[in-house]
Amino acid sequence: MRRSFPLPHPPRRAEISPRRPERSIPADDADELTWLLFRQADVLTGTQARDHLGASALRHRVRSGRWRQVHRNVYVTHSGPVDAEQRLWIAVLGCGKGSVLAGLTAALRCGLRGVRSDSIHILRPGRLRSITPPTGVLVRRTETLGGDDVNGRGLPPHTTNARSLVDAAAWARSDDEARMLIAAGFQQRLVGADDIHQVVYRLPTLRRRALILSTANDARGGSESLPELRYLRAARQAGLPEPSRQHRRRDSAGRVRYLDVYYEQWGVHVEIDGGQHLDVRRQWADMKRQNEVWIAGDRILRFPSWLVRDHPHKVITQVRQALLTAGWRP
Repeated sequence: MRRSFPLPHPPRRAEISPRRPERSIPADDADELTWLLFRQADVLTGTQARDHLGASALRHRVRSGRWRQVHRNVYVTHSGPVDAEQRLWIAVLGCGKGSVLAGLTAALRCGLRGVRSDSIHILRPGRLRSITPPTGVLVRRTETLGGDDVNGRGLPPHTTNARSLVDAAAWARSDDEARMLIAAGFQQRLVGADDIHQVVYRLPTLRRRALILSTANDARGGSESLPELRYLRAARQAGLPEPSRQHRRRDSAGRVRYLDVYYEQWGVHVEIDGGQHLDVRRQWADMKRQNEVWIAGDRILRFPSWLVRDHPHKVITQVRQALLTAGWRP
């Protein structure tokens, strides 16, 4: 009969955090077990416990209630609630040797902001036998998980920034979510240049391979938000010319400003307004920048991000008219 080891209710989305709780650093003369528990947030495998204490000492600590078994061959060294950091260690240790945090879970660990995860995502080498994962853990197998894909100093072990984002995009619930994750990685400076491409080229059967590559191409070219990526896709489908993205120009005070989409040859600038443009403190800055664009002789068209998402044909119609008026010929 298979034993189960129920944990407290799975955490809400906000509870799976990249931040590690503060734990007291062991004294310089602390033994190996103390340092191991410090590194692993008071979680260890039965094998580790028996190596340091012996089988009888492990049984005694569990029977006395000092320690608790939370998964097959995984223990926590207390009887209280399991925190978010410990859940990550339980997931990694409970899925066996070579397992690492991956996908959105690893991306959060790498510093990705603005997203949350319902589950803990794990990658493990495909050659390993199947296992029953801990509660709330999603396991995927891969034949490609070498040194280029794993952060060797990560605690718990996790995939690198680029591999984490690529896997998260491949496993995303929708194409738009996948695009958003790749764009956010560039926008938040977690990846750059060819980081995403190098990972994708190592994964020939990757889901959404073409979408991830095209999104990375656009993001490293300057379009780092989902509305901009949607606009570019619609503009290309409509046969509009290729614009410059995040074009640099100086304002009247000499500060460098960036234009979202700029058709430089025809002097047409497309600005896509997100939620930050509803902030009263930002409105005058946006108006001032728009005025300076007009003063310099360019045309500026502004669209809310929801219009780009829901009615891209209306956006493209006006941009096409502005380009034709400025002298563009299809």
